[in-house]
Amino acid sequence: MRIYDETLKKLFINYTIGSILAVVGVGSTLMVMALNIRQVDLLMLLLIQFFSFCIMLFIEYRAFQKDIYPIRLVFSETKVTEEQFYWALVQAKRFPLLTVKRIALPHFLGLSIPAVGMTLSLIFIDVLHIPYMYVVYALFGALLIAMLHAMIEFFLTLRTMRPLINDMMQMGRMHGFHEAIRATNVVYVPMKVKIGLSVLFIGIFPVLLFVLATEVKWFAEGKNTFSGYWTWTIVVLVISILFSLFAARVLSEDVERSIEDLLQYMSRVQKKEYELMCDNVYIDEFSELTNGFNHMVDAIVERDEKNKQLLNSFISVMTTALDARDEYTAGHSQRVAVYAVEIGKRLGMTVEQLTRLYRSAILHDIGKIGIPDHILLKDGKLTDDEFAWIKKHPVLGENIIRQVQPIEEVQDLLPGIRSHHERIDGKGYPDGLKGENIPLFGRIIAVADAFDAMTSDRPYRKGMNVEKAISILLEGRGTQWDAQMVDCFIAFLQEREREKVSGADPKVR
Repeated sequence: MRIYDETLKKLFINYTIGSILAVVGVGSTLMVMALNIRQVDLLMLLLIQFFSFCIMLFIEYRAFQKDIYPIRLVFSETKVTEEQFYWALVQAKRFPLLTVKRIALPHFLGLSIPAVGMTLSLIFIDVLHIPYMYVVYALFGALLIAMLHAMIEFFLTLRTMRPLINDMMQMGRMHGFHEAIRATNVVYVPMKVKIGLSVLFIGIFPVLLFVLATEVKWFAEGKNTFSGYWTWTIVVLVISILFSLFAARVLSEDVERSIEDLLQYMSRVQKKEYELMCDNVYIDEFSELTNGFNHMVDAIVERDEKNKQLLNSFISVMTTALDARDEYTAGHSQRVAVYAVEIGKRLGMTVEQLTRLYRSAILHDIGKIGIPDHILLKDGKLTDDEFAWIKKHPVLGENIIRQVQPIEEVQDLLPGIRSHHERIDGKGYPDGLKGENIPLFGRIIAVADAFDAMTSDRPYRKGMNVEKAISILLEGRGTQWDAQMVDCFIAFLQEREREKVSGADPKVR
């Protein structure tokens, strides 16, 4: 609540300063110096301005109360819903725009309409002795002053609202309103628009103000202003507008281009494409931003590499622990992982997909750590109860790897670990999945696992030869194993055999 109260205080101070500078400072000074009227008429005009100013303050205060209400509700209520918080945060971000809207409508109209009405009435009843033309000048001047005030208030409010918005976001995170915070990013004012309009107005405002003051002064002195003066005035005004438009465009495009470059590289970082901004062509603050971005990318790459090393070390430790526990299956996981990668290559997988497949395959039997020794290390045939224990290892393995944090690093490995004993005909375990409902990694690892299990020596049997194992794979093609995975794996075995015959190095590629 303290931040909210401080923000209200700053908004009030900003508004007071802006109003004094724009309405009283520029408007009243212009009227006093430019108008050539009796002192009593001047005092009456100042009095009209004072009453109009009071009416404007009342109307604008009511509009301000309406605009601030959603924000005040969040800070005053003990329990706030996510929807209430969302609209309050949106309102806080929109507040600079709402300030411009209040000045354009309640402020300008609340000041102008009463002032024009009272002035015309007093002129009509012959109490105020000034030309009607002065009312036209006053309206034009009020419009200029309102535009000046709106620009000042926009940037002052923008700066003032930032601490409040930051405080509201912290409050929202404490309540778990993360989605609401992200959704408020729709409130967006392009830098090009802010800079362009500001430079344009700053460029033409002094010219318009000078033209108005001169016109009022010459009209008061009875001079003919529709001679050469207006010709030069129009020329100067057009030049000022064109120059301001050009300057606004050049400045805004320069800033926008620099921002777009940063956003482009940041979007690549979001896609995990860590590319440095090598061409630092800037000579302003964007040079420091570019250097900072490059340092950030270097830090991310370094952290990412460390995370990969930690994950690889974890995988190595787990597989080594499993191999140490069951000496007869030592090396099994490594061979299955290599076979799985060969299948993946023939499916056209990317390097990143192959890396994930390798990790999933090398961990596929990690759940056997949770199987009792008398079952896992038994030499003879397993009983039904003992085999039921063995069938638990895919789920146990998934649960073990699920403990790794952050889970995103191993999320893609879990389906292959859990489903490598599923069958295409739905008779596998643990979920009885059929066909393509079985995850891709599971279908690949199933073939690699079966082949290595058939061709490896065990205490209770000798491993069969490759030809026999291939025939069994072909028999189970389309029923026990995925037909495409079997075909890819047999193609690999045939290529390996041809390399042996030709005398080439038969290394697994």
